[in-house]
Amino acid sequence: MSDVTALLHAGLLVADLARARVFYESVLGLTRYPDRPGLPYPGEWYDLGGGQQLHLMQLPDPYAGSDRPGHGGRDRHIALGVSNLDALKSRLDAAGIPYTASRSGRAALFCRDPDANTLEFVQTP
Repeated sequence: MSDVTALLHAGLLVADLARARVFYESVLGLTRYPDRPGLPYPGEWYDLGGGQQLHLMQLPDPYAGSDRPGHGGRDRHIALGVSNLDALKSRLDAAGIPYTASRSGRAALFCRDPDANTLEFVQTP
């Protein structure tokens, strides 16, 4: 039996924090976590509820420019639950952000943020 009890946060590398904020706040509607400590690099933390967070870190990405699979489900990714997948699709369409449906048949989709980080969104009850 594992002593691991929860996923507390996921960290993603971004090249341009201002550009990333527009995507995560304006397109996805995430809320900034107000108590990010003073770290030696720019970043932003977002509250995902239930004690979970998403951390953006403006640091060099050793994989920038590498070939990535066309479908995000075949790439490293994080999965986020959403209450209304159709509303998210509308926001992604309005922002011109491409996405692909899950190939598993689940109510889910994959897209990439401005830094090619793959995000999966799964419809949750």
